[in-house]
Amino acid sequence: MPIRVVSADDSYLIREVVSRLVDDEADLELVAAADDMESLLQAVKQDQPDVVVTDVRMPPSSTDEGIRAAEAIRGFAPAVGVVVLSQFVRREYAMRLFGYGAAGRAYLLKDRVAEADQLAHAIREVARGGSVVDPLVVEELMTPGDGRLERLTPREREVLREMARGLNNAGIGESLVLTERAVAKHINSIFAKLDLRENEAQHRRVQAVLVYLGAS
Repeated sequence: MPIRVVSADDSYLIREVVSRLVDDEADLELVAAADDMESLLQAVKQDQPDVVVTDVRMPPSSTDEGIRAAEAIRGFAPAVGVVVLSQFVRREYAMRLFGYGAAGRAYLLKDRVAEADQLAHAIREVARGGSVVDPLVVEELMTPGDGRLERLTPREREVLREMARGLNNAGIGESLVLTERAVAKHINSIFAKLDLRENEAQHRRVQAVLVYLGAS
């Protein structure tokens, strides 16, 4: 079964780009498009998608509708993943998006719409309950003042950055030219240095990314 997608943006051009991207991927299917928050929420209720791809700013106020929509969707359709696209990096938006859990959420800069593989990866990742944070967003939002982060080696920070992108151990190894065994060793060290222990309510990978973004 293909991943059912609803896109939302007040720009016709962006909606068309997302539509073509989805059409080009055999495992993705666009089931609806919306141009404001109200029509987006209605589409989620009627079409029951697996993932929503939404701009942050849409009518009626063109401020934070995408974030508010994500919050609302978490309440009435918690299984639906949300990919939020933002023109600029805003700490407030990222923290609100991930504040109640990062599972099934992605925060990307809008430029990623032009990079079909990046956006398609984010859609697939949130559909299976994962999370993705744009690497440029990570760089902007990282809080150097968190003493726990200062415990990490440069390589461990690189591994944590790739974790924030939503990559699994194999993907991190490929990106950083490391074996999966080495990646696992680095991740265990990161968990220990960040004082993260097993927690049924919140996966340690998610906790680590939130620390990295200054949300803990």
